[in-house]
Amino acid sequence: MLDDRVRATLDRLEREDADERARGVPAAERARQVARTTGQFLFSLVAPQADCEVLELGGSRGYSTIWFGAGVRHLGGRVLSLEHDPRKIAAWRTNIAGAGLEEICGLVEGDAFETLPAIDDVFDIVFLDAEKDDYERLFELARTKLEPGALIVADNVLSHEETLGAYSRARQADPTLESVTVPLDRGLEFSVLLR
Repeated sequence: MLDDRVRATLDRLEREDADERARGVPAAERARQVARTTGQFLFSLVAPQADCEVLELGGSRGYSTIWFGAGVRHLGGRVLSLEHDPRKIAAWRTNIAGAGLEEICGLVEGDAFETLPAIDDVFDIVFLDAEKDDYERLFELARTKLEPGALIVADNVLSHEETLGAYSRARQADPTLESVTVPLDRGLEFSVLLR
């Protein structure tokens, strides 16, 4: 699961992220990856599931994709990541190859609002980690790719509460979902589709 190639790639990406933050690289140019503990948590969500299909909205350079991919490869499954930034797409491909996960992790390039409707698959887990102003619309699009029992995890709901507080409140008020805010790192909104 977490072999040497996966660990080495994750460690390198963590060092690169820390260096970019220390140098004050603008957020739009950084990886903007999840915290390590969030990655570990995402891994633990998928690792015990057989044939788990994951949709990642906002792949960036592949850090969270690697956690998901390492988790699903043991019992089967696949990760499909969507990303539109050409610089991050190139890094994503390099990092996934470096981790040895090319057979498990796929990438769809382009604007998610254009590419997501064309995807025919049904997913077990959706990870929403894109531009904060897009969460609501992306949630609605992603929901069409889910069946009851599926889970949508949205990142940054506490660190960006001014933007995403309404997202969390809307999920928690929706009777077709069971939704809770998990106060891990930057905050995760877990929403299980009931019907």
